[in-house]
Amino acid sequence: MDRVCLSVIVPCYKVEKYLSRCLDSLLSQTLREIEIICINDGSPDNCLSIMKSYRERHGGRIVIIDKENEGVWKARRDGIRLAKGEYTGFLDPDDFVESDYAKKLYNAAKRENDDIVSCGFARRDEATGRIYSMEMTHPKYRSFDIKRQSGLLLEVNPAPWNKIFRTELLKNMRDLKNIPPALDDMMFAQLIYMDARRITFIPDVLVNYFVRSSSIINSVSSGLAPKIYVSMRELKGTVCREKPYLIDYMDALAFLHLGISLMYRLYSAETTDFDRLLDMNTRYLNRYFPRWKTNRYLSISYVTGHRGANLRTLTVKTIYRLKLMKAFLCIYTALIKYIKIDIKW
Repeated sequence: MDRVCLSVIVPCYKVEKYLSRCLDSLLSQTLREIEIICINDGSPDNCLSIMKSYRERHGGRIVIIDKENEGVWKARRDGIRLAKGEYTGFLDPDDFVESDYAKKLYNAAKRENDDIVSCGFARRDEATGRIYSMEMTHPKYRSFDIKRQSGLLLEVNPAPWNKIFRTELLKNMRDLKNIPPALDDMMFAQLIYMDARRITFIPDVLVNYFVRSSSIINSVSSGLAPKIYVSMRELKGTVCREKPYLIDYMDALAFLHLGISLMYRLYSAETTDFDRLLDMNTRYLNRYFPRWKTNRYLSISYVTGHRGANLRTLTVKTIYRLKLMKAFLCIYTALIKYIKIDIKW
């Protein structure tokens, strides 16, 4: 293939059950000028054999990286190094995309000449196919300049799998010495946003993201929290050293993902010491991300002036400051666990 419009990176580890569905969806794209970079991240199952069988049938459209297991962060970066496309996307191997995924995202990127294009996605139950939610489809998601309106990034889901990025941007992105053991999608995205100019949204649901029954509540061991904290501090230093105008955004981001997401995951682990962990988290935020309390992006004036942007995060910030977080998480977790509503922030 002489011209590659879009490279799609698919890191694989223990996903032989789902991989063919994912690759079939990519090979059926209406945009033909794409390459699929499959990374066998030391998977002990038959992922590599499946990749090879697809390469035999589809030739140069399938690129294989076979490496020792180092995790999805390094696997994605290995894929970026080989990407030949003008734009690059990422897809988890247990998900699949609609047939016009590549064409709609790429055409929007070319039309707007933007660095990032994001699309809507459906969260589905793996066992039944039931849709929990359709996200990033609301008209409020409008294209914006990242430097001038960085507070709006808090509304954007941080996962890379419903977006495409200008490949040059990815090849020049910074790295972290302390790779986070969780919340890695969020931190990976911030390194991309550092040099991105604009982000464009298309409301179409083009990605099907599957939630396995065992992961409706995505808990995190309390032992991982210190490592996450170290990574987040390094991330803030990396971002704000070069882009000081992002400091308010980074402190608001820290509350969103540490004050809400991490606390939810630790609470879901049913630890008997959650009060201590919540106190530790508050002291960490106060010390390293002090603007979370009086952040301009988490204020009533900002929310009302930006069509309701960040309202949910502002609401939970109020709950957190009133020391009602544990009660909130009890209700929040019950909704997800027993009613099977996959609620995301």
